Amino acid sequence: MGKIILITGGQRCGKSEFAEKLALQLSEHPIYIATAYPGDEEFRQRIIRHQLRRGKQWTTIEEEIYLSHHNVVSRTALVDCVTLWATNVFFSKEEKVTESLSMLRDEFDKFTSQDATFIFVTNEIGLGGVSENAMTRHFTDLLGWFNQYIAAHADEVYMLLSGIPVKIK
Repeated sequence: MGKIILITGGQRCGKSEFAEKLALQLSEHPIYIATAYPGDEEFRQRIIRHQLRRGKQWTTIEEEIYLSHHNVVSRTALVDCVTLWATNVFFSKEEKVTESLSMLRDEFDKFTSQDATFIFVTNEIGLGGVSENAMTRHFTDLLGWFNQYIAAHADEVYMLLSGIPVKIK
């Protein structure tokens, strides 16, 4: 039977490194599902740093939206990250929150129906103030609701605070 682990926290709190270490404890050859779109040079450099840190024992799949198209049965799959996945869906759905949330839930349900171990990394972007920009508020709502959805289905949930993992479920 599959297992779902959610790792959340703020930007640069150590979520990805914690998730990678956890995945390697669970599997000698985990799968890394990269949801990022490298939109500029600085972001491309971040991606390269992540790739170099992971090493050759990882299988990398680059997928911006349709995670369920990939077979991960009997494997450990690390999705990094939910925030970028949600961003990709949000803009593909012309910033419509209800349609985006529906698509994300459907994809999540299809993807996690496989017998595998899933580790999802996400951000808690709603911990700060309320944005004056409507689009940003809508996206913050979307991600908050989707994070809640994943957490409700997760067997374990960790929050990282200043590099320290705190198990909350």
